[in-house]
Amino acid sequence: MLLILLFFYCVPRGVVKLTPAHDPNDYAAALAHDLEIIEVFDENFKMGNLVPELKGMDLLEAREEIVKMLEKNGDLVKIEDYTHNVGKCYRCHSTIEPHISKQWFVKMEPLAKPANEAIRRGKVKFIPQKYEKTYFAWMDNVKDWCISRQLWWGHRIPAYYCDDCKEVMVAHDKPGKCTKCGSEHLHQDEDTLDTWFSSALWPFSTLGWPEQTEDFKYFYPTSTLVTGYDIIFFWVARMIFSGIEHTGVEPFKDVVIHGIVRDAQGRKMSKSLGNGIDPLEIIDKYGTDALRFSLILGISAGNDIRYMPEKLDQASNFANKLWNASKFALGNFAKIGENIPNFETFMISDEIPSNLAYEDKWILSKINTLAKEISYNIDKYDLGVACSKIYDFIWNEFCDWYIEMVKPRLYDEESTNKDAAVWTLNKVLANSLKLLHPIMPFITEEIFAKLYSKDESIMISKWPEYKEKLSFENEGKGIEALKEIIVGIRNLRTNMNIHPSKKSNLIFITTEFEEMINSSKTMLQKLGFAENIEVKQNRTDIPEDSSCIMVDGIEAIIPFGDLVDKEEERKRLENEITKLESEVARCEKMLSNPGFVSKAPEAKINEEKEKLAKYQEMLKASKERLETIK
Repeated sequence: MLLILLFFYCVPRGVVKLTPAHDPNDYAAALAHDLEIIEVFDENFKMGNLVPELKGMDLLEAREEIVKMLEKNGDLVKIEDYTHNVGKCYRCHSTIEPHISKQWFVKMEPLAKPANEAIRRGKVKFIPQKYEKTYFAWMDNVKDWCISRQLWWGHRIPAYYCDDCKEVMVAHDKPGKCTKCGSEHLHQDEDTLDTWFSSALWPFSTLGWPEQTEDFKYFYPTSTLVTGYDIIFFWVARMIFSGIEHTGVEPFKDVVIHGIVRDAQGRKMSKSLGNGIDPLEIIDKYGTDALRFSLILGISAGNDIRYMPEKLDQASNFANKLWNASKFALGNFAKIGENIPNFETFMISDEIPSNLAYEDKWILSKINTLAKEISYNIDKYDLGVACSKIYDFIWNEFCDWYIEMVKPRLYDEESTNKDAAVWTLNKVLANSLKLLHPIMPFITEEIFAKLYSKDESIMISKWPEYKEKLSFENEGKGIEALKEIIVGIRNLRTNMNIHPSKKSNLIFITTEFEEMINSSKTMLQKLGFAENIEVKQNRTDIPEDSSCIMVDGIEAIIPFGDLVDKEEERKRLENEITKLESEVARCEKMLSNPGFVSKAPEAKINEEKEKLAKYQEMLKASKERLETIK
């Protein structure tokens, strides 16, 4: 049962024949005085009784006939073509013909005022706030709303007509008889309500209103509405003033505005352009999670996004990365768990193991801080930022670094803290899945169900929260320094053209991180391509034939020894420099030739410029490597 605020604004169909005593624009007066209404054409585009000779003729045929009549009477001045805007039906593309008819309207001024105050007083907030301007641009200049539609489906207009005296009645239920003449010959208006009128009632009408149901008491008002900027007036504003009018309370507190998904060229997807995407086809190829992820990664509130297949590939690769990392973890749980008493109880315990390694504390501290940051981003509706952070953590920190750091311990039969490694793997992976779950719900649920957890489903598990006891600042600082050193070692070996199979000695000079390096030797040997690791507190007895990588608090020395045949490498680099110098000279000569620059296509010129920049960069790197060898 709908309480609908309507007033009847009668607009007659066709043309009104008025006497001099009446205002020519006063259609309501014409109806009130029962004046003659002359119809130009009816709903079937057949001519009315305005011109007797044309009555019953099709509208388009009548136009041709009118031209002939004007020409016959000598009233046709000239015929000329001109361009103008003509409304077209989006389905059949026929020209839309204006047609005056009776319609129902809602008087908007008394409804708009409290709705505008709700925004201005901060009871309802737009995110981003800039979209308040769009809201007020409509609502401060709002016109009365025509709510009747000539559609097959929808809520019927609750208006009833007396067939005998033409009385109009608005009621919740059909009256038993006419309130004016007592006749029982009544019929309901055949029009339906505007779809947006029905949609505006959704926040409370779906909850049992006007009855004070338990659902209505619990869910109304809700907290957040998420929608697009193109329907701020059509839906958002109408929900606000409908909610306030009928319940006395705003229907929601936050309105989060997202952008529109456009095609790769930035065009709005439409049937006419044929550039729409069928989500089901994408899901069949990439999966639901990949599609969801691709639409969230990198977005910002209120801004449009472009649909790009490359982002789907990225999302799919990310899902595969996560799946493989989870398989690695689960495989080690099964293998190592056989030798740990009360393994399941140990794995689901929130008590931190006493024998955590430095890398364990580092990754636990990372996920601990990440939980706080992502919670903040989600609270601020920065979903794109939250998505980027969990993506970077899982791909880089967890998969590329921690799993590689922990492998030597898991594979070492003599390791004494495998239990701490698997506990950390389980804890970090579980919390990563929880933080990712709102974005990729299916793969996270599937993996989480196989982990050690107190919860049967990730959907009912507790959201990760920041805990002070999981903040290991010093250990984190040390591991970050080691990561930087490992990257430096890899870059140096690449520049020196050293094969990965050739191992080197590593000498670390530090006092602050001596204990950490000594306890992480196995990990450093694997990731740093080292055969032996030595820790010193000063630079005594350092080989001259070596290279140095310095990070805050640590100095790493790499003796070349037998790693590089310096004479062969010197010859190779000198030959490479000669070839590169020749290519640089060729590109510079070509680009300095006026004939080439003036006649060659722009694409060819840009290609040569890119080649020159590439060769110059390669030449610089080769000269630096040669100096290092010397």
